[in-house]
Amino acid sequence: MDDKRIEVTLHQQEGYAFRIEFGDGIDDLLSDEPVPLGAGHGPNPSKLLLASIANCLAASLTFALRKFGNQPGPITARITGLMGRNAEGRWRIPRARVEITLAEHPGVHQQFERVLAQFEDFCVVTQSVRDGIDVEVEVRDADGRVLLGDKSNEGGG
Repeated sequence: MDDKRIEVTLHQQEGYAFRIEFGDGIDDLLSDEPVPLGAGHGPNPSKLLLASIANCLAASLTFALRKFGNQPGPITARITGLMGRNAEGRWRIPRARVEITLAEHPGVHQQFERVLAQFEDFCVVTQSVRDGIDVEVEVRDADGRVLLGDKSNEGGG
């Protein structure tokens, strides 16, 4: 299996605001929780997650259309997530609905039924979220000591 490493770094600015550093010459992005927790200076992580899902699906549809020689116009995607509390009373996003609008009628596209049947499979983000992501968490102190997580990766003495 070919693995590709993706790395993003977050730097806390103040309160709940974080500067998100993507690297590769991509401009940083500011995220923040809405008022009253944060100051609302940027999208919060829930909105970023939903934006990632919708963006990936729109890009995957564009890819699938072009794969069959089509030249689609600008696509619009809107996503709505429904937040609810889980059994422990914690906020979660158990479901989301994505609405993708094409700039033209489907009759102008070649192999349109095939495009619709496969474009979601090209979406890394949506399929990863649907399948579940195994997230390992590690917390270190200022000296690099592991406070939570796999301590076998701890550097130094």
